Amino acid sequence: MYKTSSNPTLQLQPWRAWLTLGSLLLLFSVLVGRAAYLQGYQEEFLREQGEARYGRRLTLEANRGAITDRNGEPLAISSPAQSIWASPSAMAELKPKQLSDLAQALGVPENDLRRRLADKKRDFVYLKRHLPPGDAERVMRLGVPGVFKQAEYRRFYPDGEMMAHVIGYTDIDNKGQEGFELTKESMLAGRLGSRHVIRDRRGYVVEDVASIEQPRDGQTLTLSIDRKIQYIAFRELKNTIETHRAKAGGIVVLDAKTGEVLALANLPTYNPNNRGRFEPAVRRNRAVTDLYEPGSTMKPISIAAALESGKYSPDTVVSTGGGAYTIGPNTIHDTHAYGALTVEGVVQKSSNIGTAKIALTLDRDYLWEFYDQVGIGEPPHTGFPGEASGRLRPWKSWRPIEQATMSYGYGLSVSLIQIAKAYQIFATDGQIRPITFQRLVAPLPGRRVISAENAMAVRKMLEMVTQPGGTAIRAQVPGYRVGGKTGTAKKLSSGGYSSEHYVASFVGIAPISDPRLIVAVMIDEPTVGGYYGGVVAAPAFSRVVKETLRTLGVPPDAPLNNILLPNPDEPEVKEEPF
Repeated sequence: MYKTSSNPTLQLQPWRAWLTLGSLLLLFSVLVGRAAYLQGYQEEFLREQGEARYGRRLTLEANRGAITDRNGEPLAISSPAQSIWASPSAMAELKPKQLSDLAQALGVPENDLRRRLADKKRDFVYLKRHLPPGDAERVMRLGVPGVFKQAEYRRFYPDGEMMAHVIGYTDIDNKGQEGFELTKESMLAGRLGSRHVIRDRRGYVVEDVASIEQPRDGQTLTLSIDRKIQYIAFRELKNTIETHRAKAGGIVVLDAKTGEVLALANLPTYNPNNRGRFEPAVRRNRAVTDLYEPGSTMKPISIAAALESGKYSPDTVVSTGGGAYTIGPNTIHDTHAYGALTVEGVVQKSSNIGTAKIALTLDRDYLWEFYDQVGIGEPPHTGFPGEASGRLRPWKSWRPIEQATMSYGYGLSVSLIQIAKAYQIFATDGQIRPITFQRLVAPLPGRRVISAENAMAVRKMLEMVTQPGGTAIRAQVPGYRVGGKTGTAKKLSSGGYSSEHYVASFVGIAPISDPRLIVAVMIDEPTVGGYYGGVVAAPAFSRVVKETLRTLGVPPDAPLNNILLPNPDEPEVKEEPF
């Protein structure tokens, strides 16, 4: 047997002790070095990773500015709404019943909801946007983990389709897409706020890590539009298009004294409250963006140029012959053989021949300059998106037949708001002012185009157009003297001018004694009940003017029984489209 010591000690060889100590020191050095590296060179990355897991920057919605009419009536407002969103990464333990209840509360198919929540790496996904607050509260009461609500605003348009082409609309994110919602986006949108917070693993806010940046609400936009007049104009335009089964149409009502747009409507239209994709054809603001050949509504402008040239006076006699006039290989016509007409008679009877003969005695550059001064061929600068400039070719390329046809509205093009603007020179005693959709405190400065004497002379001719012997007897208004000019233009087709498709129009002024309104009506392709401007567009002018003047409180300037009808034995005066 071996004997053992009664006091044994553990003997560790020195090299093993140093090896252990060195290993520990090396491991410690690696950890310190790694920590120093991460702190010194990867601090921003680590902070971002931490924030990605626990930090959130919440957007605080700004209340989009309201749009009102000139009297403060709301045209576009934002109402509080709640959007429901989820963090799929925090919903790993979602039970089938919770998913079913959530889908039912949101009103979405369960399969669709499951698909949205399938990617568990995502931290944010919208489940439903713009819910009423009460509906959102019912969703939140389910207590589904990882589901949250977010305060937003939903845009609402009280007048729907009636005001759609002026106001436009916003998308789901409250960004302007058309009309003044788009044009005044920066003014209306305001500035978003933010809140930087830390959330726990279930998504609940633990604390704010920075001061809250409050949102700045958008500003209110006050338009020149009068909601009551807009209703009148839209209603009568719709009635006219339905009565004549027309393809489309537009109407513009201007304040003759200031250039403010009191009403503008188009058909077809759309309801901006119905979220969805709208066809381009219904979104177009035809009165501002679409061009057409104005036909005989150009004649007063050409006659004004002739008067201003000094070569003609209202009683100058012009021979229109037997109803046909040949220029080179081309022949233009009147509906009747009028023979000798005064300049006043040329406008009243809407004589193509008389207007053409007068225009051909004027220098081409002078006539071009006059058309340019009233805004033909240049945008009206209303501030509306997509406004058209029209077409007016350089005078050096004009042939005699083109100079003749342009004088009565062919070979050039305008928008409806352009021709309404041009008629300002007759309503304001010779001046033209900027057209605006925003309410003015005072009229903007005007620019003189013709003398007051010539402006009043043409205004008298326009009144004669609405009297027996003229082409627009249906434009008369009980209690008020009115004036205007009809237009009946053939539309261009692939093979030239169509004999089946027309544009009927009327541009008028009221009251004649002290003009307050300029109203332009355009009806595209009427198919029932005639196609002449005096038959289709003039009655709409009459109805709009009648109610609008009374709405504005404009006193009558004629007896209530002032309507003059032609002799039943006399044929109605109509204009030859070409």
